Amino acid sequence: MHFPSLLRQLPRFEGPFDAFELKAAGCNVLFASYPAGTVIPPHSHPTENVGVITQGELLLVVDGVEARYRVGDWYHVPANAQHAARFETETSEIEFWFAEPSAVEAAA
Repeated sequence: MHFPSLLRQLPRFEGPFDAFELKAAGCNVLFASYPAGTVIPPHSHPTENVGVITQGELLLVVDGVEARYRVGDWYHVPANAQHAARFETETSEIEFWFAEPSAVEAAA
């Protein structure tokens, strides 16, 4: 992982990939790294996600349309959208997972 040591001291994300997690009201921020060859199969979730690539590149398929994102590029995955990803090179990114508005209101 190429993230600074302070970020690597955040709690580890409990999920199917390596990441450090920063929680905020209505949004979780993940500092994630994916080894070359990682494939994330098609899935969906209730969070709306945006992210920026900080190393490598992401091949993202959202609702059947594939796009390539490189360092500095931002992507968006709408809530409940079917999507999949693959990483041909070692890749790191910062991901913002926004909770459903109803979940944020319930937490307030």
